[in-house]
Amino acid sequence: MKKHNLVLTVAVLGIAAGAAYMTRASWMGGGAATTQGIPRPRAVSVDLAKAERKSVPVDVDAIGQVTPISSVALKSRLETTIVSVHFGDGARVNEGDLLFMLDARQIDAQIEQAEGVLARDQAQLEGAQRDLRRYTELVGKGATTQVNLDNAKTQSDVLIGTIKADQFALENLRVQKSYTVIRAPFAGRISAANVKVGNFVRPADTQPLAVINQMAPVYVTFAIPQRALVDLRDAMGKTDPKVIATIPGHQRSESGKVAMVENAVDATTGMVTVRGIMNNASETLWPGTIVQTKLIIRSEDAVVVPTVAVQRSQNGNFVFIVKDGVAKVQPVKVDRTFQGSSVISDGLAGDESIVVDGQLLLSEGSRVELRARKAGA
Repeated sequence: MKKHNLVLTVAVLGIAAGAAYMTRASWMGGGAATTQGIPRPRAVSVDLAKAERKSVPVDVDAIGQVTPISSVALKSRLETTIVSVHFGDGARVNEGDLLFMLDARQIDAQIEQAEGVLARDQAQLEGAQRDLRRYTELVGKGATTQVNLDNAKTQSDVLIGTIKADQFALENLRVQKSYTVIRAPFAGRISAANVKVGNFVRPADTQPLAVINQMAPVYVTFAIPQRALVDLRDAMGKTDPKVIATIPGHQRSESGKVAMVENAVDATTGMVTVRGIMNNASETLWPGTIVQTKLIIRSEDAVVVPTVAVQRSQNGNFVFIVKDGVAKVQPVKVDRTFQGSSVISDGLAGDESIVVDGQLLLSEGSRVELRARKAGA
């Protein structure tokens, strides 16, 4: 009797355990189970994106500095005083604009003196030429000697030379007077005036009267690694590589083209200096500003995936591609990154569905399902 009760108890416990296992299997498999009682693996929710084949620029990022194409420090060529200043500090000036007037009274007096000397010598020349003509007639008549004629001719030639010297001296003084009027040699922005009306100035002064910087166009100077030099030089022979300069912390930028590549690589850094010329019509770039530069050497067709999709392992980079609801590990080679995307040089042909979120729960052959988007996402 006891043995029969023991067998009955074991049977009941076995049935209960089997029911409990089936209930757990049904819960683990989302309510689906095979006929053998083995639960089906639960699908992993993931976010997907498409691998795209498109034109991608080959570029180099660098830190650059804005430099003016032309910059001039205005200085006085005379020892005199400032009479007037005709610009506002920091103003924009055009080529030929009047900037400074210097005291020209001393030079004016010297010009008048030179003009008087020239008039005197011209009168003496006229007298010498009359004597020359008279002696010429007298020699023909035998009324005077040849010596007198030769002396008259010499005196006339001396006065001709003297008048030329007087004219050159007068012209020099007029050039000196032109230095009393200082005009803008080109259009640009002028600095604050370092001297005001009444200041005495001279050529030996180390401080300029003011500085003018050309604002449009301007140069952006930066350095790139020597490994990019060959590609850049090849591109310059076919097209104009593009340069984009952006002010850090702002979205404003200016674009231009490569104007010059330095003729030597810096042996200490392995970098080569490149200079881009920017139109800068709106004066976005200010001389001396540090900017973020992007040198776009060329564009090429390539497969691109979001960088977050690329995973790393001991065997290299890989991505999960999804086909028929199953994840597969696909090794890839990443050539470079570009604006949050990775350029794939090998492993993908384009148009594959790539997992961009949820990779931590995946392995080879995992079942996946597209993650439902949240409302408002």
